[in-house]
Amino acid sequence: MELQVIHEKIYSIRGCKVMLDFDLAELYMVENRRLKEAVRRNIQRFPPDFMYELTQQEYQSLRSQIATLKIGRGMHAKYPPFAFTEQGIAMLSGVLHSDRAIEMNIAIMRAFIAIRQFTLQYDDLAEQIVEIKESVANHNDQLEQIYGAIEKILDRKTEQRIWAERERIGFKK
Repeated sequence: MELQVIHEKIYSIRGCKVMLDFDLAELYMVENRRLKEAVRRNIQRFPPDFMYELTQQEYQSLRSQIATLKIGRGMHAKYPPFAFTEQGIAMLSGVLHSDRAIEMNIAIMRAFIAIRQFTLQYDDLAEQIVEIKESVANHNDQLEQIYGAIEKILDRKTEQRIWAERERIGFKK
């Protein structure tokens, strides 16, 4: 499966990168209610830092952001979805016993790793940008001083030229 498809199904909710139960069910090719049943039967495997249920407010906000959710009778779940963190998704492989689940877990873990690597690279770039901004700020002050000095020199030259070109009075040669 293409990593891009998985990346699009990873959301940031409550400050965590998570995937929702209906997206995972689609990827694992199982019914969402079967996935939820398996999770509920093994709830001790899913502490709050592995999986949590969205609040109605979070779910409504998410539904307004996801354009692919269909609207209509029977087109969306009655209850808010479960949100699985990376560790919760890894735990799903112990609950769902199909070859498809194993393949998808490997692909999903690779997607989370790719996101983590991108984030680390982004953090490095952010630090470099801050350093450049500080350097440019120092250069800005120095440039302002240079421009000020040039303006003073130009003002003196202008005064000297005006003095030299003034209309002379008195004795003329």
